[in-house]
Amino acid sequence: MSLRTKRLFARMLPLLLASLLVPVVAPRLSNAVTVPHAAAAAPAADKLDINTATKDQLKALPGIGDAYSQKIIDGRPYRTKLDLVQKKIIPQATYDKIKEQIIAKQPKPSAAAPAAPK
Repeated sequence: MSLRTKRLFARMLPLLLASLLVPVVAPRLSNAVTVPHAAAAAPAADKLDINTATKDQLKALPGIGDAYSQKIIDGRPYRTKLDLVQKKIIPQATYDKIKEQIIAKQPKPSAAAPAAPK
């Protein structure tokens, strides 16, 4: 084999291998891109508001029993759902199990409240 043929072969081999792998890898990538993660696809309306949830609703969450549900209720209101860990209401491992299922909504200011005098 001449040096010129070897160089041509060395340049063509990666292209040939890549063209063989594309049909195998491409369908896997397209499926991964088009199938959304179930937790990420859940709208905020489906999440449980930790500021208003009942004890039974909280107990339905994984890792949350009587004691944790009562601690969550006693620690209200929460500015963010991360307050559960920051205020040491529940451990990080428990939070990791429920963080995609909860939200901490803020109460809207009441329209009936009188405006402060100027």
